[in-house]
Parts: sequence; C-alpha cells; structure tokens
Amino acid sequence: MAKNVLGTDLTICCSNPTTGFYRNGKCDTGPEDSGMHTICAVMTDSFLEFSRKVGNDLSTPIPEYHFPGLQAGDRWCLCMDRWREALANHSAPKILLEATHISVLEFIDLEVLKQYAFEEENSW
Repeated sequence: MAKNVLGTDLTICCSNPTTGFYRNGKCDTGPEDSGMHTICAVMTDSFLEFSRKVGNDLSTPIPEYHFPGLQAGDRWCLCMDRWREALANHSAPKILLEATHISVLEFIDLEVLKQYAFEEENSW
C-alpha cells in the first residue's frame, strides 16, 4: 500500500472524474509515470488559467479520452513539477495531504506542503 506525505496510507484523490496516472483515483506512481502525477490538488480558476497558459489545458473536455474537463473545486492528480511551477508563479492550488504521494517529499519540504493543505469545511 502506497503512503502519503504524512506517512499514512494514500487515500483516494478523486473518482469523479477518475484521476491518477493509473486512473484508479489515487495519486500513486511507478516507473511508468515519468511525470510524477503525485500531488492531489483542488482546482482553482487561477491554477486552471495558469496551466492553460503554460500549455496544459485541463479545462477543455476531451471526450475521446473520457476526460470531462476540470473546473474549480475538482480534485486532480497533478504532476509534481507543474505544481512547483505554479508555486513559483503564485498560482499553486491547495492540496490534500492524505492523498499526495510520499515521493513528493524528495522534492518539496513537508512544511511547504502544509502551507497549501486543503481543509474541508464542516457541514454541520
């Protein structure tokens, strides 16, 4: 079982739309995943616009790949380098630590990740 950046079991990032390099809903990785789709991010309009401007349009649906297009609030396994690029450009989205793969810690300090931790609002 893969671990997250907190050292516990990696949780599902999103199953609707289904994300992850292996399209299993998790930001798991392996030797085939050269892009390291390991950061579970909560999409924002700012990040989606940034990503489109740097050549990765995540908003436009691609039906032939069963990709509905993302919108603000959707969760998605981002490539670690894309998130770092967004961070450097003040466009980094919040992340779910429990669903972000432990391998990210080889490149990004946990304290930085914690600054971008997404916290769900309680609905009571």
